[in-house]
Amino acid sequence: MRKTLGKFKIEGVAPGSIFEELEIEKGDTLLTINGMPVADIMDYRYLQADEQLMIEIEKPSGEIWELDVEKDFEEDLGLVFDENMLETRTCKNNCVFCFIDQMPPGMRETLYVKDDDERLSFLLGNYVTLTNLTEAEMERIVRYRIMPINISVHTTNPELRCAMLHNRFAGSIVESLRYFADNGIGMNGQIVLCPGYNDRDELRRTLNDLMGFYPQMASVSVVPVGLSKYREGLAKLDKFDAEGARETLSIISDIQDQMRSQYGTNFVYASDEFFLLAGEALPDSSYYDGFPQIENGVGMMTDFRESLDAALSEARGVRGNDVSRRVGIITGQLAADFMRDCAKKASAVCGVELSVYPVTNDFFGEDITVSGLITGTDIIRQVPPGADCYLIPENMVRSQSHDLLDDVTTEDIEKALQAEVRIVPVDGAAFLEAMK
Repeated sequence: MRKTLGKFKIEGVAPGSIFEELEIEKGDTLLTINGMPVADIMDYRYLQADEQLMIEIEKPSGEIWELDVEKDFEEDLGLVFDENMLETRTCKNNCVFCFIDQMPPGMRETLYVKDDDERLSFLLGNYVTLTNLTEAEMERIVRYRIMPINISVHTTNPELRCAMLHNRFAGSIVESLRYFADNGIGMNGQIVLCPGYNDRDELRRTLNDLMGFYPQMASVSVVPVGLSKYREGLAKLDKFDAEGARETLSIISDIQDQMRSQYGTNFVYASDEFFLLAGEALPDSSYYDGFPQIENGVGMMTDFRESLDAALSEARGVRGNDVSRRVGIITGQLAADFMRDCAKKASAVCGVELSVYPVTNDFFGEDITVSGLITGTDIIRQVPPGADCYLIPENMVRSQSHDLLDDVTTEDIEKALQAEVRIVPVDGAAFLEAMK
């Protein structure tokens, strides 16, 4: 559905849906539902939830159809929606830590788009700063009960937030959070932590402020700033060292102690990187209270480890060993030791010869150590051939594709390594299955 002169043209209809039964087709225009104009996908999602609907459709000929529809509550009418159909609202900020500003030239255009669109927060789980929202749009979120909304908080200090986002209107974050909380809108928060900016006492202040919005603010993640080698002309930022990581974990632990004693939840969760940088063991799953921020990568390694242990427990005495099979595991430098431990356990049970190949990020710079930012070019240059099969985590490739960040494909890697490359979900059972 795309915007056309205030109307929305239908780009696809789901087979077997109500729209198909009513002979609504691609190219038709959706005008209103129950007399209300459909401004975008959020209007569609919520206006079509009722059981009794009056729908106006404009055919390409200009003919207007008025359709009475009776259906189950929240049964979808059948609009096929692709987020690419949205005219994405771009970010008005110029954040000191923005990774898009640190991208090299010559990559695909979509990688340079700075979205800050509350509709993508609702549809895809993206984090937004709220600086794009008008008062009417905030009221619409409350009216439609759109939640949870994922919010890039970073700091609750108004002056500091304006400085970090380079936006003089960014300082009203506490007022925005209070508006949503007072109206019962669920939220999740994110803090990108930058040494010398919003860490230490500022982090403690922010977390204490966010505690006051619980339970509407259901969870908060704290992740370290990522610094590529492409920072010429950008604000000077330092990376976290072991001492800074340990101090951050200590502050988070203090807040967790307060939240557990009051509400029985940890509430705030440090990203996996902080534990690895601090040289501390990853916590068990109880730390994460059901992993509310796992889509943000927080707790992913613990979840993988525990799902692998469960899968290995089931596999003992069931699966046959194939010591002749050689499998390579491709990962980033940060998770290398973790994956070696996982490979050792899996090899002992399954008998497959497993080798871990940590890739140094020459493309973005060696300070980028996470697997999700590894490129195909670096894999081809650094990983030796010789395995029967190579495994890469699904966060290395674009969603529903075989393309890595530099547009090198897994097929390109297969040609270079002369072996199959398998994209594996970050799940222990899937990891074992991929070894077959």
